[in-house]
Parts: sequence; structure tokens; C-alpha cells
Amino acid sequence: MSILTVSNLSHGFGDREIFKNVSFRLLKGEHVGLIGANGEGKSTFMNIITGKLEPDEGQVEWAKRVRVGYLDQHTVLKKGQTIRDVLKEAFKYLFDLEEEMQNLYMRMGEVDGKELEMLLEEVGTIQDILDHNDFYIVDAKVEEIARGLGLEDIGLDRDVNDLSGGQRTKVLLAKLLLEKPDILLLDEPTNYLDEQHIVWLKRYLLEYENAFILISHDIPFLNSVINLIYHMEDKELNRYVGDYDNFVKIYEAKKQQLEAAYKKQQQEIAELEDFVARNKARVATRNMAMSRQKKLDKMEIIELSREKPKPEFNFKEGRTSGKLLFETKDLVIGYDEPLSKPLNLTMERGQKIALIGANGLGKTTLLKSILGQIKSVSGTVELGDYLEIGYFEQEIKDKNNNSCIEELWQEFPGFTQYEVRAALAKCGLTTKHIESKVMVLSGGEQAKVRLCKLINKETNMLILDEPTNHLDVDAKEELKRALKQYKGSILLICHEPEFYQDVVTDIWNCENWTTKIF
Repeated sequence: MSILTVSNLSHGFGDREIFKNVSFRLLKGEHVGLIGANGEGKSTFMNIITGKLEPDEGQVEWAKRVRVGYLDQHTVLKKGQTIRDVLKEAFKYLFDLEEEMQNLYMRMGEVDGKELEMLLEEVGTIQDILDHNDFYIVDAKVEEIARGLGLEDIGLDRDVNDLSGGQRTKVLLAKLLLEKPDILLLDEPTNYLDEQHIVWLKRYLLEYENAFILISHDIPFLNSVINLIYHMEDKELNRYVGDYDNFVKIYEAKKQQLEAAYKKQQQEIAELEDFVARNKARVATRNMAMSRQKKLDKMEIIELSREKPKPEFNFKEGRTSGKLLFETKDLVIGYDEPLSKPLNLTMERGQKIALIGANGLGKTTLLKSILGQIKSVSGTVELGDYLEIGYFEQEIKDKNNNSCIEELWQEFPGFTQYEVRAALAKCGLTTKHIESKVMVLSGGEQAKVRLCKLINKETNMLILDEPTNHLDVDAKEELKRALKQYKGSILLICHEPEFYQDVVTDIWNCENWTTKIF
């Protein structure tokens, strides 16, 4: 049975066409990976099928009474609500039913006969729904999911306004999983999740009986949970059975076949055109020339996909720093309360360090404390000499009304327009991206703009907070190559071991320093 049917969908922004005549069908129990390079329209597709965006053309049809759950990282969490309050909202429809049942009980005292029978029947139906959906063990279910995603460690009575980006994503994900919809729509759910909770989510999705559509650039994660791939490229959406590795094999084989057919056809076209040019003026061979011209006119021309611009990240290296990069003395990080024991850390020139550990332990707080952006609870940070630091921030919360060109020009006013455009193009952005406002770009494209600013600045130390979030496979591989090649020092937060393990010289596990119980 089809849960979702998308027919002849076309959509674009301004003169930039995203989809052209796309169709899609989701069946019960299918686990779909929606893949494609940054900017191909994956999140736009999700927004269209959830009704947040109206398509230019085409139809989106859901089966009746289908409950859809969408992990939208832009959902606003209200100040004053606790994590527990937000998670219990997943059962709002059950609490509403309970209230309706209580009202029916109140009415029973005022009626008799047939009306009383009808009310008793209604109450029985509601009671069955409440029992079937485990209404009377809601608290236990909340705690089970919260434990799986590490929210119990943060504290279920904590105000959601005080949460980090990663913690906030976990709350939204936990609420969604508690809702147990007929279809889950997950847009990069592993962004901001730490390793142990990615493992938990992987296990959960493997056992998930209902359908889901998953957007993820984390290939090992994607491979382990999906059984179908829909690939978005050049305004098309194509279906492949199996996991991502199987898709790559079939896609490459199809590409090679198409290229061989294209070469053969181009040779045939050249030969026909040459014959027509040489023989159309001669009376004896005019008919043969006209026959070949007709063949040319009727020929369905094979077109190759235009090559996507591949990013190049080459970090500009500044002068050599002093031997000591930073030293902390009894540093306690945190805001209202300590997040760490007193830290005595030293980083020296040439080290490349990955900071790992569960969300909420203060990895980002430590980076900001070292940079002097926030005050520590106690203790000191001493920075070394001749440091030229490049900082990639995890979250940019403000809406950016600049165009990509303006954004880079503000940072490098000495660049010519040609230099600005060339720098952005090197990071894998097309002319249309470059001339767009930053705020209308996809998460991956925005990350490329921020990386462009970083690689064009002379640095001898990079401080990177989750730089792989939103980046597509090509961009991630290129960033990894650039970081391995970088001669300076690196302090990196990342939740993907397959990314950082080949890059770093040392791993610091923040779970060894935390004040929280594990």
C-alpha cells in the first residue's frame, strides 16, 4: 500500500530549477535514504511533502489518516518548558482523549437509556485507544527514549532554553520517536549526536516497523539502516534497491554505459554531418545527403550530466607559532554551574587533537573558553605567542541577508570581484549559488561559504567545531584531505570517527573531565 505518492513535481527558486517532473512513491515499511550533493534539493523535497512549501507544479498525495513525523531542526522550543514537558507533548493526543473521556463520565450522570449506552460505547473505544498506546506507562516510555539518547544525563527537568544545539536536536528527535508516526522524515538526524547515541539511533531505526525517509551524509550510518536509495541529481529523482554501496556500483556502471553511448553517438553525428556537408550540393548524391539529414533530425541526442564543481579546500598557512599554543591552569568551564573538573591541559605546535564525548559535556564551551569568548567559572587560559587562529563555529543562529559575494568581501575587502567569485567557486559553489543570499542556501552550501572564509585566511591553528555537519560526501573527503595536509595545529570537535581518526595525532575524551555521572 502506498503511503505517499508524488506525481510530476516541478519546483524552483527564481530562475534556479530544483526539480523537473519528479515522481516518487513510498510503500509501507520502506526505509529510504534520500541522497544527493549539497544544493540538489533534498530538504526542499522534505518541505514540499510536509506542506511547508507549495510546489510550482505536481501533486503530493498522502494516504488517509497517516501520521507523519518530521525532524525539523528549526522547530522553536519555548522558554520555561522542561525537557520532560516537551517529550510528553508527543502524547498530547492521548491526554486530550483522556480529558474527553473524563467529560463523558461527567455527562453520564445526567443521561439514561440509549444516550447512556452510546456514551458507554464511546468511553470503551477511547479506553481501548489509551490501553493500546500504552498511555498508563507514558512516564516509563519517556524515560526509556531519554536514556537511549542521553537526555537523562542532562536532566529531564532542565529548561530547554539552556540547551546546546546537540542537546536540542536530541530533544526533538526523542519527541519524534515517542510519537511513533506511520512515517518518519529525518533530515540529517546524526548532526550534533555523539557516537554512542548514533549507535542507539541506528539500532532503533533497524528495528523500526514503519516507513522512514532519511537524509544523511554519514554513509556508514545510512548504509546500516536503509533498504532503498532515492538519488537526487540534475532535477531528477531515481530509485535504486539496496544500500548506498550498491547504489554507487550501479550508478557508476550506468554512468560508464552512458558515456560509451555518448561517444559512439557523437562519432556517428560527426560522420553524418560530414557526409551531408560534402554531398548536399551534388545532384548525384543529394538524395543520400537528405536521407542522412533526416536521420540526424530524428536522432534523440544523448546528454551527459554536467560535471558538478568539486570543492578544493587548501588552507593558507601563516607564520610559525610558538611551541606552546595554550595552557590551562585549574580551568573550570561552564555557565551557571561547572561542566568540568579543574583542567590542566597543554597543546603544543604540530598537535592535531580531536575532542570527543557525549553532548552537553562542554566541548564547545571549552573551545569558547580557550578563545576567550566566554568567561570560565574559575582558573586561567594562557595562549602562546604568534598565534593566528581560524575558528569554524558549529552554529550560526543569526539570519544572514548578505549575498555570498558580500559575505566574502566583508572578510577580504582587498579582493577584486573576480578573486571573490573564484574563491567561492573553488569551494564547490556555482554562479547561481554565489549570486544568491546566504540565507537561501542549503546547510551544506552555507558551510562551504564559511569554509571559504576560513581557507583564505592565513592561520597556524584551526579550531573546528563539527565542521562536517551538512557537508556532502565529496566535500567531506576534500576537507579531510586538506586537514591531513595542513602543516599547522588543529583542535577539532567531531562525532564521526571515520573522519577524524586519520587526521589527528591525539584524542581527548571529555567524559574523563566531566562533573556529570556516566
